[in-house]
Amino acid sequence: MQAKTFSSRTEIATQAVPAVAVLVVSAYIAAQMLSDIASLKIGLVAGLAVDMGTFIYPITFTLRDVVHKVLGRDNARLLIITAGVINLFMALYLMWAAGVPADPGWGLQEAFRAILAPVWRIVLASIVAEVFSELIDTEAYHWFVTKITRKKQWLRVLVSNSVSIPVDNIIFAVGAFGWTLPWAVVWQIFVWNLIVKYAMTLLSLPLIYVTPADRA
Repeated sequence: MQAKTFSSRTEIATQAVPAVAVLVVSAYIAAQMLSDIASLKIGLVAGLAVDMGTFIYPITFTLRDVVHKVLGRDNARLLIITAGVINLFMALYLMWAAGVPADPGWGLQEAFRAILAPVWRIVLASIVAEVFSELIDTEAYHWFVTKITRKKQWLRVLVSNSVSIPVDNIIFAVGAFGWTLPWAVVWQIFVWNLIVKYAMTLLSLPLIYVTPADRA
């Protein structure tokens, strides 16, 4: 009876994996796209300069860890590259849409172009930072679960994010804003982004427990 119960639980967990995988991959892509669009605005929060994508983007590191857990390292790598290509396509499509002549009755062409036409330096810095840092996150996560322990799943997320987030931060802050904004502002963006990203990492740690499956 006990063996049968264990088998039933395993079967239920296995059946749940595809649904979890679809949801997590969808959330990852959506968060990537939303953060890239929001990053076009530099806001002031608590008196510090911060790109507004920072409040969504850090969740992608934990979502990536969940994908790694459910689908394995190779699929996590594939997702990272795919997301980078999608974000690049999004920027190209918005550039094309902004350049198409507007209907005379619409009257919002310049506003649309000013807001959504891509700033290529920011776009490219963002995509490079995302791909490079999340590939590093993949290796740090894999190292932890294969060399340290498969227990304490929250710790594997914390460790991998702690390695990848500073890398992402420096590539994006310098690549997007270095030599165009005052370095004091670039430093503010770096520091405030780092604080927010770590805070969001701590808040998102429980996501790693959304499924018992562990293919990492």
